[in-house]
Amino acid sequence: MHSVQDIRDHLRALGANERHEQRVLRLWAQAKPQDSGRRALESFMPAAVRDALPALSHALAGLATLREQHPGQDGSARLLVGLHDGQTVESVLLPRDGVCVSSQVGCAVGCVFCMTGREGLIRQVGSAEIVAQVVLARTLRPVKKVVFMGMGEPSHNLDAVMDAIDLLGTVGNVGHKNLVFSTVGDARVFERLPQGRVKPALALSLHTTRADLRAQLLPRAPRFDPQDLVEAGEVYARATGYPIQYQWTLIEGVNDSAEEIDGIVRLLKGKYALMNMIPYNAVPDLPYARPTWERAAEIARTLHQRGVLTKLRQSAGQDVDGGCGQLRARDVVQREHRVHIHAKLNAPAA
Repeated sequence: MHSVQDIRDHLRALGANERHEQRVLRLWAQAKPQDSGRRALESFMPAAVRDALPALSHALAGLATLREQHPGQDGSARLLVGLHDGQTVESVLLPRDGVCVSSQVGCAVGCVFCMTGREGLIRQVGSAEIVAQVVLARTLRPVKKVVFMGMGEPSHNLDAVMDAIDLLGTVGNVGHKNLVFSTVGDARVFERLPQGRVKPALALSLHTTRADLRAQLLPRAPRFDPQDLVEAGEVYARATGYPIQYQWTLIEGVNDSAEEIDGIVRLLKGKYALMNMIPYNAVPDLPYARPTWERAAEIARTLHQRGVLTKLRQSAGQDVDGGCGQLRARDVVQREHRVHIHAKLNAPAA
């Protein structure tokens, strides 16, 4: 059962109706026991469904399990999450009751500054596995905001992400504007998101105002000119009433120039938008540097003074080397090492 629809089909096969389904999904998504509530299950739940709930709860708990937890000094915590098939993804507990979840194992976009992009796409994460990351987070602390900004590109797994958003925004008790869909930009996103029953807030990874540099930094992203991306975002912002959150990973000597600052002002001044400027989270073996906090603060202050609402954000996990897929990368290396050692120990004698 890797999708929400799989869970619904399983319950229907046991004789559940829509009301029973919604109850099971609501309690699961909110990380509450299936026997919660004032009414005894015997009074309204079919016997076959009732009898299957312990096994179902066990199966759902196995969709996302905690492998490692790395608390940060800012109140965040990086989680290495195990999936049913042994693959791992990263989730992040954010300060102020948020969680960042992954939509793919690996990523096909290949952002040159990101560890996740180095291994390519390994597999899609099912909608139930996405919700399960939220459920896992809720066993650790309250969750009122869910950000689809972890490993993977949500637009490349659009059906599963939209199904997860629908569940979380209805029975999952997460406000629609507190569901944040983060993407490098894809025409399908601007077609599909307005059609959903739950319309999430939108975060667009901009990173540069130059089309040529964007093609270098995001080599396999759709060829969206930054100006066209902002215009498409503005249409969605006005339709939903939520400002677009533009993401800018600030890399020293790459996208921190006066030219880029002028470009941001040109693109975003007067737009229903918020610029989230995040100093680069250093990744070993990649040739990119994090600017000083003073330089980052100066850029954010300049943008704000020139009419672009800007927030300078610390990347969660910087102090535990847990950003951009580093937890998963270390786990993969360790597992490969264990397999190698096991093979050597069990090899026949020469």
